[in-house]
Amino acid sequence: MRRKGGNLRWWLATVAMGLGVVLGLALGVWQLERAGQKQRWQQALQVQQNAAVLEAAAVREKLAGGPAALQAWWHRPIALQGQWLPEHTVYLDNRQMQGRPGFYVLTPLQLSPGEVVLVQRGWVARNFQQRQVLLEVDTPSGQVSVQGRLAGPPGRLFALGEGDLPDAQNPRIRQNLDLSAFAQSTGLALWPVTVVQTGAPSEGLLRAWPQPDSGIATHYGYALQWFAIAAVLAGMLLWFQILRPLRAARQRHAHPKS
Repeated sequence: MRRKGGNLRWWLATVAMGLGVVLGLALGVWQLERAGQKQRWQQALQVQQNAAVLEAAAVREKLAGGPAALQAWWHRPIALQGQWLPEHTVYLDNRQMQGRPGFYVLTPLQLSPGEVVLVQRGWVARNFQQRQVLLEVDTPSGQVSVQGRLAGPPGRLFALGEGDLPDAQNPRIRQNLDLSAFAQSTGLALWPVTVVQTGAPSEGLLRAWPQPDSGIATHYGYALQWFAIAAVLAGMLLWFQILRPLRAARQRHAHPKS
């Protein structure tokens, strides 16, 4: 007969392993749900990228509903005409393209009087000997045509202190850029979104932009790990808490003590 202390230990171990199995299954299902959400997001992204090309007039009309209304158009192709404002060009530091460190070059494009959009024009390499010495890029004057895709504000990197402020030694270099603060400091009537310029390398800039990573495979991998943990715990529960005690009980009945 199982002693009272032994019964308590058996119940504690059984409950702990049972909870582990339930938790592993729940986390595995949650990871599958996250993968499904990311897959739907990836499909929506593909729809946006294959949608009809936007023009400035359409974005202007959409802006009447507020900046949040434009989020539904992020990643859509767009074609714009305007004039560069090179005096406000910004170099975002610590940005990589094809595994190489450098800068993202951002220049405002004036579409009409009182209407400007910040264009993420491309990537340029860093001067490793002198960080503050920037490689110049060609900025055509006069009317230009820009092909790209609509995007949100420039991606932000972790920065200590005031990462949005210009570099002390070269004011064109910044770690991050806040659109509203930049508009206020320059006096430009900026759109609350940016345009990521696409196309072949030109003007000294590369445009092999990284594609958004949905992370679907990662979620499936995590789900497999959690299901595997649940399976191991279920096997341990079955063997140590059920089958082995039954086997021991049968052996005791088959060979009773004399």
